[in-house]
Amino acid sequence: MPLKGADRTEESAINLTPMIDIVFLLIIFFLVGARFTEQERQYDIQLPSSSEIQPLTGTPDALVINVRQNGTILLGIKPMSLDELETELRDAKENFEDQAVVVRGEGQGLYQPIVNVLGVCHRTQITKISLAYKLDEGGN
Repeated sequence: MPLKGADRTEESAINLTPMIDIVFLLIIFFLVGARFTEQERQYDIQLPSSSEIQPLTGTPDALVINVRQNGTILLGIKPMSLDELETELRDAKENFEDQAVVVRGEGQGLYQPIVNVLGVCHRTQITKISLAYKLDEGGN
């Protein structure tokens, strides 16, 4: 004999809406945080000095060298000549043995300035070099 109301079935379901909201908030948080870190490196500021300097430890961020279409070389956003770039890279190599460099060249730019930058990296014995590019949307 069936019980009264037994033909009703209730399925319990977990509401995923709050979890999805939290995931989207975390994604936004990390994207915004990454952009602030990138922008902080672009400012040219004079930091205060200290007589009690401790040696830096850890792994430094990669130095970003931009090569414009007209051949202008920028370390971050600071334009410089090859000699100035060599001095900066030599100083970075002295401070951090594993200093990495990312070379970014404009798509329609000249190839020779990029080769010159790679030559400076070779002379300063920086071996961790990456060439940046943008992946085509079509996958080609």
